[in-house]
Amino acid sequence: LGDNAIYKMLPVIAAIRDMEPQLGDHEFLGHGRITVTDMEVTTPSINAVPNEAIIYIDRRITWGETPEAVIEQVRQVVGDRPDIKVDLLIYEEPSYTGFVFPLEKIYPAWLLEESNPFVQSGVKTAKALWGGEPKTGKWDFSTNGTYWCGKAGIPSIGFGPGDEIHAHTVLDQVSLDDVVRATEFYALLPGMM
Repeated sequence: LGDNAIYKMLPVIAAIRDMEPQLGDHEFLGHGRITVTDMEVTTPSINAVPNEAIIYIDRRITWGETPEAVIEQVRQVVGDRPDIKVDLLIYEEPSYTGFVFPLEKIYPAWLLEESNPFVQSGVKTAKALWGGEPKTGKWDFSTNGTYWCGKAGIPSIGFGPGDEIHAHTVLDQVSLDDVVRATEFYALLPGMM
């Protein structure tokens, strides 16, 4: 009949699922996460045994974990299996101008202490606009800060319109009042630095 690539991948998928307790942890940013998010198989037809299976893994890195260590964790799960390889995805899509800037699809954790001057500029901006004591914290979803602060080392803060509970969901929504308030913040922030 053939060697079913999906069946060969099942123990790897189960081992990835079971990795979560071993992942890094940070008191502020939280626990690292891992999940299989997609699978593609190659088969000549739907009634033929697939000869290739590719899984995609989303690995959320927390503070103190390195991309190299994360890749090694997955390689250890796979073990000494010459029929399975672990690759890091590369983003190579052309921009609207056709420019291509290849990047590894690694999104490191990033964080600025509350005492950081850029964070304090954000706090001063919010106080000047709306009074009170603005709350600082973290978002539980990813942002472009993973590149700007996590990779490029450019201090970044997260601020935007809307409510975090709706971000990156089927209920994603932003009120016009929130957009206006965010625009006020963005306009004033450079002068508060």
